[in-house]
Amino acid sequence: MHIAFLTPEYPDTATGKSGGLGTSIKNIAIALQINGVKISVIVPYQDKTEVIERNGITLFKIKKENYPIANWYFYKKKVSKTINVFIKEYQIDLIEAPDWTGITAFMKLDCPISVRLNGSDAYFCHIDGRPQKKKNFLLEKLNFKNAAGLLSASSFTAQITKKVFQIDREFTIIHNAIDDHAFLPQDKEVENQILYFGTCIRKKGVLDLAQAFNLLIEKRSQTELLFLGKDTIDYKENKSTIELIKKALTQKAIQNTRFIKEVPYQEVHDYLAAATVICLPSYAEAYPMTWLEAMSMEKALVTSDIGWAKEMMVHEQTGFMVHPSKHSDLADHLYQFLEDKNLRAQMGKNARQRVQKHFSTEVIVKQNISYYKNLLT
Repeated sequence: MHIAFLTPEYPDTATGKSGGLGTSIKNIAIALQINGVKISVIVPYQDKTEVIERNGITLFKIKKENYPIANWYFYKKKVSKTINVFIKEYQIDLIEAPDWTGITAFMKLDCPISVRLNGSDAYFCHIDGRPQKKKNFLLEKLNFKNAAGLLSASSFTAQITKKVFQIDREFTIIHNAIDDHAFLPQDKEVENQILYFGTCIRKKGVLDLAQAFNLLIEKRSQTELLFLGKDTIDYKENKSTIELIKKALTQKAIQNTRFIKEVPYQEVHDYLAAATVICLPSYAEAYPMTWLEAMSMEKALVTSDIGWAKEMMVHEQTGFMVHPSKHSDLADHLYQFLEDKNLRAQMGKNARQRVQKHFSTEVIVKQNISYYKNLLT
């Protein structure tokens, strides 16, 4: 069985930076390869077309092209032809693609396609309550039309996606996987430090975290808040999100807040290990890798309680869950963790145990193999 992942991002020195989507694909790709499945990864929009071997995984890069009109159509047709060459030459049985921006729209591939939901543009626009470009909606809808099989990283994401696109088909639910051996607990915790890591964007609840920190700093003046991640332009105010966070903070709170825009991936581990508490109060996710990473490292974790969150976290067992808009409750949960080392340790251990039982690559890879075999039968 030869499975190829078609993706706009993949974490490799040859393909550039990647976010949670690429990381989740790499985790399952490596696990499948270890379990005897032949794996390829196809990455368009690259500097050149080439084939690279990476520890048993074949990486296909496809050069980015620019057409004078309808580039989004003609480039996809070009990519489709290139992939069909790969399919024939390397005997690829199945291609898995994400839902984001309809990557397989207008493609006619010579093998079945499976689409996995990790949050489409339409999904996030629906949750955020903001309009979506009609072109993007069309591309994503066509992406589902091409699919022989449908996967979703969470039941919540599947339900919302079915509603938004009016899809009358069922999704197989297979959660994102994490290599719990790569994210091990470390005895490097510092005192009085709250960490947010990820893109600084409104939908991640960063402005709510700032408001909660204003309340917390009044009770614990020694507490420090770190934002680790790149800035974005806020869609509502057309300003830097980091500048909006600074504006939301009181004078007392901003003196204890630091912004670290980007660091190499390995250094993120160091920040995770050092944090006393990790706070990820997002409004919009599918099944976030950042949460799994924190859980695997036995960190005290405060998250939102929306939809997907209840499929990953267990309130007051693996951490605290609260709606991001409830700033007082958010501050109280952070305070509880900061004040009680034993509570942090116990919930952290519970979180890692839950990861190992339900979300480790060893568990999830078996579900993926079964799904692929059924689809190809």
